[in-house]
Amino acid sequence: MVLLYTLTAFGGPQGHLGMMLKTFVNKRRYISEEELYEYNSFCQLLPGASSTQVLTLIGYKRGGIVLAVLTLIIWILPACILMGALSFLLTYFTDKNLTESLFRFIQPMAIGFLLYAAIKAFSVSVKNVITQVIMLLSMIVTYLLFKTPWVFPLLIIGGGIATNFSSKRIPDRENIKPRQIRWTNIWLFVVIFIIAGILSETARKQDWPNRKAYNLFENFYRFGSFVFGGGDVLLPMMLDQYVARPVAPKIIVKNPNAIKIDKTDLLTGYGMVRAIPGPVFSVASFAGGMALQKEGYRMQLLGCVLGSIAIFLPSALLVLFFFPVWQYLKKFVVVYRALEGINAVVVGVMWAATLYLLHGIPLKDFNSTSIVSLLVIAGTFLLLRYTRLPAPLIVLSCLFFGWIF
Repeated sequence: MVLLYTLTAFGGPQGHLGMMLKTFVNKRRYISEEELYEYNSFCQLLPGASSTQVLTLIGYKRGGIVLAVLTLIIWILPACILMGALSFLLTYFTDKNLTESLFRFIQPMAIGFLLYAAIKAFSVSVKNVITQVIMLLSMIVTYLLFKTPWVFPLLIIGGGIATNFSSKRIPDRENIKPRQIRWTNIWLFVVIFIIAGILSETARKQDWPNRKAYNLFENFYRFGSFVFGGGDVLLPMMLDQYVARPVAPKIIVKNPNAIKIDKTDLLTGYGMVRAIPGPVFSVASFAGGMALQKEGYRMQLLGCVLGSIAIFLPSALLVLFFFPVWQYLKKFVVVYRALEGINAVVVGVMWAATLYLLHGIPLKDFNSTSIVSLLVIAGTFLLLRYTRLPAPLIVLSCLFFGWIF
C-alpha cells in the first residue's frame, strides 16, 4: 500500500497530508484522523522532511522500528531514483525541454488535496474560541512569512503556550509512571554529525582524493538537521551553499575547489521535484549528482546516493528518537493542553498554504488554463469529499488532462 501511495503522491508536502488522510485513514484505517493530525503537529516541531516523518510514524505504529525503516525506504526510493536520473539527463543531454504540459494541473490538484485536508482538520481540531483565534493568527502570519524558516516552530510553540492559560477544557492527569528513555538514536545523530564535519574539513584542508564526496555528505546531513519548513527552505540553503558561496572572494581563496552547481540546473531540479511523486527533499539526489558530475559517472552516481542518504537520515533518527519521548510527555497536563493549540496552528498553516499556492494559478488573465485549473481544484475536493475514488486515479486524471489540454 505504501508503494502505491509513493508512486502517486504528487503535489509536494501540501498535497501529501490530504492523500495520507484519504489513503491511510479513510480507506485503510491504519490510523485515526486525530492520530494523523497529532503526528503532523509533532513533526512540525522537528527539522527535516515533515511528510516523510509522518509516513515513517505510520509505519512505526503498525510494525515498530523495522516497518518504519522499510516504509521510509519505500517512500524515498522512487523519487530519489527519478531525481538522480534527471541529473544524468541534464549532464549528458543538451535538450532541457521537460514535460511541463503533462504536469500542468498537478499544482491545482495539490491545492484540492490540501483544501480537503484543511477542512477535515478544522472539524477535528478547531472547536472553541481560543483555537479559532490561534488558527486565524497562524494563517495570517504564515501567509505573510511563508518562506521564513523560523515562523513554523515559533507558531507551534506560541499555540501550545496559549492553550495552557485555561484549565477548563482538559482535566489534569495524575499517576504518570516514569519512563526510561532510549538514547541510541540521538547519540547516533550527534556522532554522525560530528564525524561528518571532521571528515569534511580534514578532506578540504588536506585535499583528499574524492574530497567532494565527504563535503557533499556533510552539507546535506547539515541541511537535513537544521531545515525547518520543508523544501521551500531547503532551496535557499542549497543556493547559498552551491551558487553564492563558491564565488565569494574569501571562499575562492580559502576553498578554490568548493562544490559548485549552476543556478539554472538547481532551479530546474527544484521545479521537477514538484512534478514527481514522493518527497520534495529527494531534490538532494539530483543536487548530489550535479555536484559531482564533472568527476565522472561513477562519482556522479555516488553523489546521488550520498545526497539521498544524508538528507533523510537526520529526519529518521530525530523522529524515531523524539516520538516515544513525545508519547510519554504528552501525558502531562501542560503538554496535553498544548496539543490543542498546536493542532490549531497546523490547521492555520494548512489554510495559509492553500492561499499561497493559489498564487500559482494565473487568475489575472483568466484564460482557459485558469478556468480548467479552478475546475481541477474544485473537482479534486469534491471527489475526495463525496466519493471513494482512490487518490491515484485522481492523480492520473490530472496528468491526462495536462497531456490533452
